[in-house]
Amino acid sequence: MPMHPLLRFFLLTLLPFYFSTAAHSSVGRTGDDRRHPLPEFREAPQFYNSKSCPPPIPVSSPHSLCHSISTIHVAMTLDVAYLRGSVAAIFSVLQHSSCPETIQFHFIASSSISFLNSTIRSTFPSLSFQIYPFDESRVSGLISTSIRKALDRPLNYARSYLPLLLPDCVHKVVYLDSDLVLVDDIARLASTPLPDKVALAAPEYCNANFTSYFTPTLWSNPALSVTFEGRKACYFNTGVMVMDLDKWRVSGFTAQIEEWMELQKRMRIYELGSLPPFLLVFAGRIAAVDHRWNQHGLGGDNYRGLCRNLHPGPVSLLHWSGKGKPWVRIDARRPCPLDALWAPYDLLRKPFFIDDA
Repeated sequence: MPMHPLLRFFLLTLLPFYFSTAAHSSVGRTGDDRRHPLPEFREAPQFYNSKSCPPPIPVSSPHSLCHSISTIHVAMTLDVAYLRGSVAAIFSVLQHSSCPETIQFHFIASSSISFLNSTIRSTFPSLSFQIYPFDESRVSGLISTSIRKALDRPLNYARSYLPLLLPDCVHKVVYLDSDLVLVDDIARLASTPLPDKVALAAPEYCNANFTSYFTPTLWSNPALSVTFEGRKACYFNTGVMVMDLDKWRVSGFTAQIEEWMELQKRMRIYELGSLPPFLLVFAGRIAAVDHRWNQHGLGGDNYRGLCRNLHPGPVSLLHWSGKGKPWVRIDARRPCPLDALWAPYDLLRKPFFIDDA
């Protein structure tokens, strides 16, 4: 398969510099030197609106959360383990936005909130954002073990509760996972139209084997499999979604997701963490988004996380879903070629040693 032009550019221009720097910074360090309980990040550049943009969000204003109907609302989860990925994702959103000062970030966190707040503030001093505490006990009793431990984290289920956590004045939000970067203007994704009674939009993959996302227990039980009757149910990835929070609240979709999770505790109908309940509620009932907005699976499968190539076609968002995360592979000095596309957004502050001078 011919090399994607975007990948070729990064391989030729940025990859050699980045990895030679990363490798040199580790010379002479012991195992104890390399253990940093809390990551530190460089301050990101300041990004400004273009002349055609609406006025910037007044960051100091208590009413800035819903300052204007032109505000683009972006929701993400935050935790220490994935913070490096989250910071890279935020950086990529700002860098490629024509109106970065009209983006409002909504972060969901369940621990280390003070540290997360100070880290985001120091890394992005002008960012308009709010952190919302997430009570893990609300969902922890509903979680069943899945094929990968990382999928069982309570915070991984927080996306189901966004309409309950965010203020009522937030009507529409773009949800993003922490293991992705944008290479296009998020305004294009945020402007995705949601028809009447449709509360969610995402890229659909109807060529995927939809039945494989559920166990024979579901498909062999007519009372359960009937849920997909009359629906053209297709797989979609929940790491990139445009959500109409008003429609979600009215329809009570959070409660519907919880009901399927409760059933899963009694009879195992799926294996894949937070994704299947979304498919049970929404598959065949969403607005389709162009595939360019979720080039997912770049982290490989959920077992080995092997390297993968880009899918054919244009790219607006790169998503390292799967076991392999680019920052882990970079630190292990075993990067995949596509990790070169993530590396320029990595703001991790690397330790400086005398022998580096």
